Amino acid sequence: MIILSAIRILKFSTKTQRLSTSSSTANFTDLLQFSIESQSLKDTQKIHAKILQLGLDQNSVIATKLVSAYFACQNPLDSQLVFDTFEHKSEYLWNILINGYAKSKLFGESIKLFNQMCKSEVTPDEFTFSGIVKILGELGDVVSGEVVHGRCVRNGVVLDTVVANSFMAMYSKCGIFQDSLKVFDEMPQRNVSSFNVVISGYMGVKEKNLDGKLWDFVKDMLYEAMINGYVLNGDFDEALLLFKAMQVEGVEPNKVSLISIIPACCSFDRLKGGKQIHAFSTRRGLNHEVSLCNALIDMYSKSGSLSCARRVFEHDCVTKDAISWSSMISAYSLHGNGQGAIVLYEKMLQHGMRPDRITIVGVLSACARSGLVDEGIRIYSSAVNEYDLEPTLEICACIVDMLGKAGQFDRGLDFIKTMPMEPGPSIWGALVNASAIHGNSEVHDLAYRFLIQMEPENPSNYVSLSNLYASSKRWDVVAQVRTMMKDKGLKKFPGCSWISVNTETHSFYVANKSHPCSVVIYEMLDQLILAMKQDDNGVVFEDTLKVYE
Repeated sequence: MIILSAIRILKFSTKTQRLSTSSSTANFTDLLQFSIESQSLKDTQKIHAKILQLGLDQNSVIATKLVSAYFACQNPLDSQLVFDTFEHKSEYLWNILINGYAKSKLFGESIKLFNQMCKSEVTPDEFTFSGIVKILGELGDVVSGEVVHGRCVRNGVVLDTVVANSFMAMYSKCGIFQDSLKVFDEMPQRNVSSFNVVISGYMGVKEKNLDGKLWDFVKDMLYEAMINGYVLNGDFDEALLLFKAMQVEGVEPNKVSLISIIPACCSFDRLKGGKQIHAFSTRRGLNHEVSLCNALIDMYSKSGSLSCARRVFEHDCVTKDAISWSSMISAYSLHGNGQGAIVLYEKMLQHGMRPDRITIVGVLSACARSGLVDEGIRIYSSAVNEYDLEPTLEICACIVDMLGKAGQFDRGLDFIKTMPMEPGPSIWGALVNASAIHGNSEVHDLAYRFLIQMEPENPSNYVSLSNLYASSKRWDVVAQVRTMMKDKGLKKFPGCSWISVNTETHSFYVANKSHPCSVVIYEMLDQLILAMKQDDNGVVFEDTLKVYE
């Protein structure tokens, strides 16, 4: 360790001596990162002196790194000095200084700086509010917290999930659990942390007497938190059982709890339960709520009922937002109705809605499944050129998938060359799938080799490439690929399939006969295989070489 440290110091000294006016920002940020890790005030001051000498003290990237370096060296005064002498202060620089003081337990300085920021030309963002609210929670200063909450509402930042979670935690720590629940109730979108804060807050006040109305509200939140937890973990049966138990206990499901449980019904075998929830929402007059309608559209499409999804979209969803249109377009895509997706997309544009990333991915996926290449390219070009949509990796993968499925591999490879970013695994994965469909071994091999470069620890890439060569009887290359896997210590994950029967899920793994009905299942499978191999005259066809991925 001592030798390694000495080598790093030597490299640091050499780099510092070589710094000149031609040195890039990266040179200084690398050196400052070194001083942050070593917490060396002397090194930081040397770099700072060189920055001043070269006139780079107004570089925003260098300045923010320098502020962090001085805090790491436990020298907040110099962090403040760098901040004060920087002319064009960004939100990021303000946040670095505020959080730096907070980490140094100088909460008073953080609050003072926050007040200065509010009076400056720079508007606090969600990171600023989240950081300052955490500080006030630590101090138990609920009065200042309420002032910040009001300011946050005026700035329109309170709807951010992270900020709302911070306010909830602050109110809970200050013993005002009711205000914490109020923030939770008004949140349009929640994450796991939101429910964790509610549960933690409840645990902190459970010994205290809660009035009946507040206790009912707490029960609602706890049921909702547990249902969400089950759904997020894929325990859909448990989520549905808890939803029923919730009603038995007299807890009335509201819009939020209905939205939480609907994803548990996104499969054909649970469609009946989804329809019951839809009927319940209609009886309670909630079926026109746009967020609930969006969840129902998604549920019906994934459960195989496109007609029900369309009915919700056309009749229940009176006020449609961007998610409504995207959900219905994705429903058409999922069911292979490319023309329906395109028609709906055009109608969305006529209603004045701008396409976003999710919308474009949905309609391009529909075009890919239906072979509508020209329409897909037209929609992509229009979105990028007319609506200034940034072509993300996901969108580009859809284009490559669409061209690949149509067998237009040259065109797909040309598109990859013009992409504004480096192609990732999703791009080459799309080519792999398409080339397998069309039997294009050249593209198949090329795509897999790129995948192996990008995901060297993913065993499925090696297995699939090995199978590709095995199908063409190139056993020497198969042996090479298998050796590569062995050298890297990679093993193939066993294939797995599952099926739900009467709300019970049965899982099956390759070469595993631990299921209690394995004997009967495999006997039936043998009969089915034999039946598939026989022609109308009962003649059994011989197997041909086929390696399955």
